[in-house]
Amino acid sequence: MARVLAIANQKGGVGKTTTTVNVAAGLAHIGKRVLMVDLDPQGNATMGAGIDKRSLDQSVYHVLLETAGLEHVRTRSPAANFDVLPANRELAGAEVELVDLDRRETRLREALAPVEDEYDFVLIDCPPSLSMLTLNGLCCAHGVVVPMQCEYFALEGLSDLVNTVKQVHRNLNPRLELIGLLRVMFDPRISLQQQVSDQLKAHFGGKVFDTIIPRNVRLAEAPSYGQPGVVFDPSSKGAKAFVAFSSELADRMAATTA
Repeated sequence: MARVLAIANQKGGVGKTTTTVNVAAGLAHIGKRVLMVDLDPQGNATMGAGIDKRSLDQSVYHVLLETAGLEHVRTRSPAANFDVLPANRELAGAEVELVDLDRRETRLREALAPVEDEYDFVLIDCPPSLSMLTLNGLCCAHGVVVPMQCEYFALEGLSDLVNTVKQVHRNLNPRLELIGLLRVMFDPRISLQQQVSDQLKAHFGGKVFDTIIPRNVRLAEAPSYGQPGVVFDPSSKGAKAFVAFSSELADRMAATTA
């Protein structure tokens, strides 16, 4: 059965979508079967996987409202070897429409259930807020991976997210746990980033992944070509770091199920 991981951070602009797309490509690169779910109405993960969000007939919006089954909406990334449950701005309407519906927090979990055995990993790109969409992602996940920059305000946002994970674990999804923190867009020349990194390791210990994703221009360029950075320039420092992190994540998840 697939390990379902929400890639989440309530702070925007932390490289969450870049992380989701590149970890999906990285896991596929090491031979894992991967489904990437785009739960952000901006649809950036969809575009980053090489799928034109503007030409979609159906999306995750239709899956959440149960007007289409996930197996009919998912599509193959033309840029990398993984499946995608795509999103576009239609998804913004789901926030309002889900509020009055039954089982509003568990619709994604129910939609994933029939196909979970077809994948090793399901990665969910959550919006940068605690919304009904994020809640759907957290309610179906085994764990949360938090990409974060090593900056002061990121620490404050992390505290809010950890509390959210605890609340969802307690009230809605007892299997949910914090898998780990991934340091992204890291520049070792900036002393503050090194200080924050040290604080993270001191406070969270083994929850901080060993792999660090450096600030890398090639990763930033890749989405404009409709490709994950791992595919766009495999020799770049950023791509190599994401492949290394994908292996570390796979090993950590294997250890938790052993």
